[in-house]
Amino acid sequence: MKILITGAGGQLGHELVDAANQAENEVVGLTRAQLDVTNRGAVQQAVTAARPQVIIHAAAWTAVDACEGDAAKAMLVNATATQHVVDAARHVGARVVYIGTDYVFDGTKPNPYLETDTPNPQSVYGVSKLAGEQALDLALDSVVRISWVCGYHGANMVKTILRLAAEHDTLTFVDDQIGNPTMADDAARMIVHLATEQSGGIWHVTNQGVVSWYEFAREVLRAAGLDPARVRPIPTRDLMPPRPAPRPANSVLENQALRDAGIALLDNFHVPLSRLVNRLRLG
Repeated sequence: MKILITGAGGQLGHELVDAANQAENEVVGLTRAQLDVTNRGAVQQAVTAARPQVIIHAAAWTAVDACEGDAAKAMLVNATATQHVVDAARHVGARVVYIGTDYVFDGTKPNPYLETDTPNPQSVYGVSKLAGEQALDLALDSVVRISWVCGYHGANMVKTILRLAAEHDTLTFVDDQIGNPTMADDAARMIVHLATEQSGGIWHVTNQGVVSWYEFAREVLRAAGLDPARVRPIPTRDLMPPRPAPRPANSVLENQALRDAGIALLDNFHVPLSRLVNRLRLG
């Protein structure tokens, strides 16, 4: 299958290109430098030239706190640009797989979020990503929501935790936000599978296992052979300085659509986390 991937230079985009190639697809990966998705004409031209059967739209502005201070840019990059991609896809008869986020939910549900739950974003980032979802035709296109993504490329929490551990004796992380840590390479393989083998709809794709950020930081240190007792818990309200954008207290995404489709779920996050930490330490 011919697949066009936007945001191919990002943390997930790198892995999507690798996964799509490994699955023996014809891949056109376009980085932000190669394609400005906010430019409608450029998107139309790129998609018309490539004529893909499916577009995995991974390009996004994911700096949650920065989005909070620039709603217009967040909506342009995450919502308007998605409409450009969808329009271009329709022109060549392609479907779109859009990378979504746990931030479309308010985080107040006591149980894991299902694909069928009603979104209620509390941050500018979440609002802009939900608007991107709404540009799609879910009878044809797919939304794949992921959460707490970490990987070898780009900035992410695993790299931050390892850096802080090298600089400080004690690390402090919040213990009242929970979610599913998801490794980018695992997520990418599943997204490519959904892009090539499945029809439209909403899918939650995460590694299995639920932890708080405090517990996750301890697991990262443990995977690196360091003492997890160096991590101390703190409630979100005591963070200094406070974060501009509100975070969902519950970001746990139930992978119900995958279960219903009989698709094997991703490994518990400990498995790919160990692989990632070893890869990062080897450079």
